[in-house]
Amino acid sequence: MSPQRTYILGTRGSALALAQTHLVLAALKARHPQITWEVEPIRTTGDRDQTTSLSQIGGQGVFVKEIERALLAGEIDLAVHSLKDVPSVLPDGLALAAMLPREDPRDALVSRTGLTLGELPEGARVGTGSMRRRAQLRAIRADLQLLDIRGNVDTRLRKVQEGTYDAAVLAVAGLRRLGREDAISAVLSPEVMLPAPGQGTIVIQVRDDDDVAVQLVSTLDDPATRAASTAERAFLHVLGAGCRLPIGAYGTVEDSSLRLVGMIGAPDGGRLVRGEICGEIREAEALGNALARQLLIQGGADLLGEEGR
Repeated sequence: MSPQRTYILGTRGSALALAQTHLVLAALKARHPQITWEVEPIRTTGDRDQTTSLSQIGGQGVFVKEIERALLAGEIDLAVHSLKDVPSVLPDGLALAAMLPREDPRDALVSRTGLTLGELPEGARVGTGSMRRRAQLRAIRADLQLLDIRGNVDTRLRKVQEGTYDAAVLAVAGLRRLGREDAISAVLSPEVMLPAPGQGTIVIQVRDDDDVAVQLVSTLDDPATRAASTAERAFLHVLGAGCRLPIGAYGTVEDSSLRLVGMIGAPDGGRLVRGEICGEIREAEALGNALARQLLIQGGADLLGEEGR
């Protein structure tokens, strides 16, 4: 170990990203009190452009690329991300050294008058920048006006309260970490709304040749979270669509067993292909691969083809 070395944690500068980073920082300090830690906010492409839809400005990766560059350049020593923002293929030289115990991965409806999804009036304006959420909402309530929404959590909540939208869909984990769980009108079950792969999980990324950093950080890794996330990310990797298609996946672990549910949607939300697979947690990656191929055979391949048209 190198007690004299100061370790710099890179992160986005949003309130949620900083809140997540301070959760990591507290855990690291508790385990390694002799180490000095600093936080370095980094502005990403997704933070600079708050108006263009995520699928148009690059989809998955727009919130991590600049942070990964700083990590590879040695400007920071650790990177703290929301796992759902991290592409399934990492740049050479980087590794995901720890996945913290997962927060609630579900999505939540936040409505101006406290109404649930079923109670929203016909034609209600619902804000979401996620193709995954749009497709699943359309499958349940085809009458809703699904409108793009950008900005941090507080901005989205304000837009709902001001009446720009009647409701919006946000991650439960983010609302909880910011102390805004009170804003939730209804939590959407995975049967209604499958989360994004990795949703609710904070991950710490390091240079794979920094043995000391890897050793320090690996003490925070949660095996159940890693198994579920490995399966979800393998599912996403086979499909290779990032934010360009509605894709959801949710793995749950019980004892040594892993259950993975996955979904592929049409770009317009008109059709969903959904399935599940179960197996041993040691087979997490293989289960994700197998479920993706299963859904491709069941019609997902046609949906992937539609995306390129």
